[in-house]
Amino acid sequence: MAKTPKSPVQAAVSTAKSKTSGATAGSNVVAVKTGIGSAPVEVTPSLRKKELIDRVVSKSGAKRKDAKPVVEAMLDVLGDALAQGEELNLQPFGKLKINRQKEMAGAKVFVCKIRQRKTVHGAGADAE
Repeated sequence: MAKTPKSPVQAAVSTAKSKTSGATAGSNVVAVKTGIGSAPVEVTPSLRKKELIDRVVSKSGAKRKDAKPVVEAMLDVLGDALAQGEELNLQPFGKLKINRQKEMAGAKVFVCKIRQRKTVHGAGADAE
C-alpha cells in the first residue's frame, strides 16, 4: 500500500513533533518552508486522558482507582453536552461556546470559542 505524500508543512510539523515528543512543558515554534517563505508553526504537546487522570490524582490526592471513573464520567458528560450543542460555563476552565459544527463521515467537527478569565494565581480563589 502506497503512502500519500506529505506536504512540506505536514512533514516539518511531523518532524518537529517527533523531536519534541519528550518535552513536558512549554511550546516549540518551528519555522516551516512552504515554498513561498517561512511561516512559524507552533507545536504543543497534547493532554491525553492518561495524563489528565495522573494530574487529577496528584492535585486532589485521591487514589487513581477512585479518580479514573470520575474523570471518565466527566468526559462522557462533557462530550454529550457538546453533542447536544450546549454552551459550557465551567470556571476556571472557562466558558465554551460552539460557533460552528459540521457533520462528517464518522465524526462531528466543532469550531469553538473558549473565554477564560485572567486571574493571578492565588488571588482568584480569595475573590470568588
